[in-house]
Amino acid sequence: MNDLLVGIDFSDCSINALEHALSIARKAKKDIIMVWVNRPESQKELLTYDSDNIIEEVTKRFEELILKYKPDFKQKMKFEIREGKIYRQIVKAAAEHDVSLIVVGTHGASGFEEFWVGSNTNKIISETYIPVISISSKIDIHRELKSIVFPVDSTAETRQKIIFTAVLASYFDAEVHVLALYSATSRRVQQRVDKYAKQMLEYLEEEGIKYKHITQRTDNITNSTIEYAKKIEANLIAIMTEQERSASNILLGPYASQMVNNSPVPVLSIHPKNVLSGL
Repeated sequence: MNDLLVGIDFSDCSINALEHALSIARKAKKDIIMVWVNRPESQKELLTYDSDNIIEEVTKRFEELILKYKPDFKQKMKFEIREGKIYRQIVKAAAEHDVSLIVVGTHGASGFEEFWVGSNTNKIISETYIPVISISSKIDIHRELKSIVFPVDSTAETRQKIIFTAVLASYFDAEVHVLALYSATSRRVQQRVDKYAKQMLEYLEEEGIKYKHITQRTDNITNSTIEYAKKIEANLIAIMTEQERSASNILLGPYASQMVNNSPVPVLSIHPKNVLSGL
């Protein structure tokens, strides 16, 4: 794995994301790159500080974060201040640094803290081929990865997230719960789900990753995945950004957006045909 990039707006949510990223970076022995994006056209409305001193203030806050976390983190912690649209600059920075993972919070706050609500997080996920972990402010920042929910549907792409998921699981000796979801009554579709789930189990077996296999019928992939994750107190849900569509999913919006916006559990989103050569 290469370095990790964290989107920072200094809200509790983004600090939560940073602490999750630090836990992964410690295991992977990789550096952390923190990125804050300045939006000059909106700063006067958002900030109580003199706009001429905003860069100085942001630099100070980054230095304070490094001072706080560096004693327990052996790798490097770096930061960048960029200007422009938040999601575009995060995606651009991630590509320039060739990072293996982007970590962002799903909700920011008003005042000094920028807004990361839904739109920016979802745009980052949709615009990059780099895996993204999105984290809600309500998530316990002290828990390391112990249980990962791996939903499997009837799309061929559902299998593509297994390599990165297995890497994360190996760092923490986490258990992967392969959740085979039947959202259609067709026997042929169910057999395809079972086939893909079996392939995932075989891969985890070969890699020496602990796993469980669960099958479940569902009318809504998102709800069933989240409810199962809550039931087992999972630390991560691994999804693809494009999943199969059912009537209920179409009404509620894209599967990945639903999961990112509604999950109380961190969500790992991986784009179909993602190139994982950095692992």
